[in-house]
Amino acid sequence: MSDDHNEQGPTGGVTPHLTIPSRGGQAASEFYQRAFAAVELTRKLAEDGERLMHCHLRINGASVMLNDEFPEYHGEADIKPKGVTLHLQVADPDEWWARALANGAEPIMPMEEQFWGDRYGQLRDPFGHLWSIGGPA
Repeated sequence: MSDDHNEQGPTGGVTPHLTIPSRGGQAASEFYQRAFAAVELTRKLAEDGERLMHCHLRINGASVMLNDEFPEYHGEADIKPKGVTLHLQVADPDEWWARALANGAEPIMPMEEQFWGDRYGQLRDPFGHLWSIGGPA
């Protein structure tokens, strides 16, 4: 095993780390488990026993981390995600799309065959994060 791996998977590369507004971290983890078949590897609550300090998920073979916002540490509240789309490249994009919508995601760009050959669509999760789902047509 190389130095860039541990028991839970790769430790190198880029891992998205999502800040979830309005104390929605635990609900976000549960949504990602239902909508994107995420596996929760770690969950740590803050001392208040409510806010999510750290959560490590595995989605479609990749790591995603998330936490609740902590305005007492950085002076902001109600952080709104901007400028980032998380992409899921999957074998059956229609299945993933339907599961996400059934669990509360909002369609932004419909799932359709695209000029580059994939079926592709974009949706927003209930916590404000934009996701794209693509795969073979």
